[in-house]
Parts: sequence; C-alpha cells; structure tokens
Amino acid sequence: MSTFKLPDLGEGLAEAEIIEWHVKPGDRVVVDQPMVSVETAKAVVEVPVPYSGTVTALHGAVGAIIATGAPLIEFDSDAGTVVGAMPETRVDDYVERALPLARALARRLGVDLNGLSGSGNDGSVSLDDVLRHAKLGEGNGYAEQIAAAPNAEPLRGPRRAMAQSMSLSRDQISASTVCDDADIHHWRSRGDYTLRLLRAVICACRAEPALNAWYDATSNTRVLHAHIDLAIAVDTAAGLMAPILRNIAALPPDALRAALAGLKDAARRRATAPEDLRGFTLMLSNFGTLAGRYGVPLIAPPAVAILGAGKVRADAVAVGDAVAVHRRMPLSLSFDHRVVTGGEACRFLAAVIADLEKPD
Repeated sequence: MSTFKLPDLGEGLAEAEIIEWHVKPGDRVVVDQPMVSVETAKAVVEVPVPYSGTVTALHGAVGAIIATGAPLIEFDSDAGTVVGAMPETRVDDYVERALPLARALARRLGVDLNGLSGSGNDGSVSLDDVLRHAKLGEGNGYAEQIAAAPNAEPLRGPRRAMAQSMSLSRDQISASTVCDDADIHHWRSRGDYTLRLLRAVICACRAEPALNAWYDATSNTRVLHAHIDLAIAVDTAAGLMAPILRNIAALPPDALRAALAGLKDAARRRATAPEDLRGFTLMLSNFGTLAGRYGVPLIAPPAVAILGAGKVRADAVAVGDAVAVHRRMPLSLSFDHRVVTGGEACRFLAAVIADLEKPD
C-alpha cells in the first residue's frame, strides 16, 4: 500500500482545493495519466498519477481543501519508484510553517490557544482555526450571522488567495505610499498605457534598484535583483490574479506586447501555469483602466514595492504664467519602509515620471 501526499505545487502554497477526480477506487492506473485537478492560489493544476497500480482510496471529495503534505490518494502500487516530477513536502514541514502565523494571529485577536482543537495536520492549529475561535466573532455574533446566511460561501481560488496574501501584507509589511502625476500631454501616440508603464518601470529599476528586491524579516536579509520579474494585476471574473512577466528589460517592445497579451488572456481563461504566479520581484497595478485616481496598493511579500497607475484625465496645469489643460497619469507607489528608504522610493517614482513624460 502506498500513500501519495499532496505535493508542493508552488512557493508558499499551503493547500489546494480538489476540483475534479479523474480516477476512483478500483481503477487500474499508470504513471502520468491524469489523476486529479486541484485549485491552488490562483491556478488550476493537473496532478498526474505518481505510481502504476490500483487506486484503493481517495482522501477528499470534490470541494475539499487539502493541506500540502496531507494524504491525497492511496494505491496498491506496482514495483518501481515514484515519479520525481512532483516532489513531496513533509507534513511536519507544513506544520512548522503554519504554526508561527497562527500564533501571531491568535495574539493579535486575543485567542487563547490552550485547549483549542486544531484542524491541521497532526492536530495543528491553522489560521482558519484561530479566526473561527476569535473573540471578535464571539463578542458581537457576526461570525454566526454570516455562517447562518443562506448565501454564505467560503472563499475559493483567486479570492481565497487574495485574502491570504493581503493578510500577510497587513501583518508583515510596514507600508508607506507616495503619490504624484506624470504629464503625458506630449505623447505623440496614446498607444498602450501598460507598455509605457513597463518601460518606465525598467528605467526606474536602473535608476533606483532598491525597489526591485526581496526582504526576509526572519533573517533580516535583502536580495537585490538584476532582472525584473514583474507581477501584473489582472482583473478576472474569478477574482484578482497577478501573473508574472519575466525579465522584462530583456524583451524588445513587440515581444513585450505579445507576452503581455498572452499573460492577460491566460489569466482570464484560468490557464496560468503555477510557475507564472510565483517569484516576482516587483508589482504593477494599472487600476486606472477601471476607475480611481490614487490608491494605496498593497505589497505581497517577499517583494518590497508595487506601483499603481490611476485613471488618466485632463487636468488644469500651470504652464509658465498661463493655465492649460493637459492629460496626466496619477501614480501611487507603495514600498516596504523596513527596507526601502523614503529617498529611494521618491527617486524610483521620479524616474518613472521622467520616462512617462517623454513624447515617445
């Protein structure tokens, strides 16, 4: 009898939701045939059969949330080895990762962990366990009211991932935001705003590389990146996604335009590969395509900065001693003030503006 545990399907992903089983107990299976579709943070992943043999048990129905490292399926396997393409994460590694976050949240919400029964592996207390037992919910009863609502539904997929990512941002980052405007009145062609923003980001990273970085507070370590892997916020029917354009400074304009179009199309079709959602070094949100002038974009760790672009509009501006109407793009730059100085952030934003204000 062989037990296959849910492998690590992406950096920092602690769980996945079962979307569809492609096998059932009693099925004779072979290595690499489709086994199960699971949804991780923002991507649907097909997990192939790791052993040749006979399926004896499934650990979870459709809709179940399975922790990384938890049993997923059992086989009477043939002689041979496990396929190496899906490395296994040990259960105690997952528990070790989850517990500190749960303890920190419990302290913040005033939850007494003594005697609290956990739903995680080996009885460990998860973030969800802490939230369910929070005194905040017990005191005013809104948690019970929400649970009793006929249309109550758990957050899944991209929305669940967004909730988790933004909670980490709130708890782990000392964010500050600076805002300014780029006067784009003299653009010879309106073109694609996002492509101009990408070029401006490249120029800004060259001028001030401190914002194209990772930071780990546990080891108090910063990593500056020579390449720019830019996560771009994409609004989809399923929720916010942030797929990544890799090494954007190395791409000529036509290739960058094609890569951007492909990235957005894949995100909206829920076809983004897991590897295209992790490892970003910087973030961009062009929220102005929808609405809004300035904002306070939230950073997802370990990145240290995100640039937001608001809705372009006509403004009255001073031109010498006269008043003229110019098109301007509002910009909001959030940065992690633990590791990025105010001067570095302002120099980065100034470089973005300088490039955007060029005629072409």
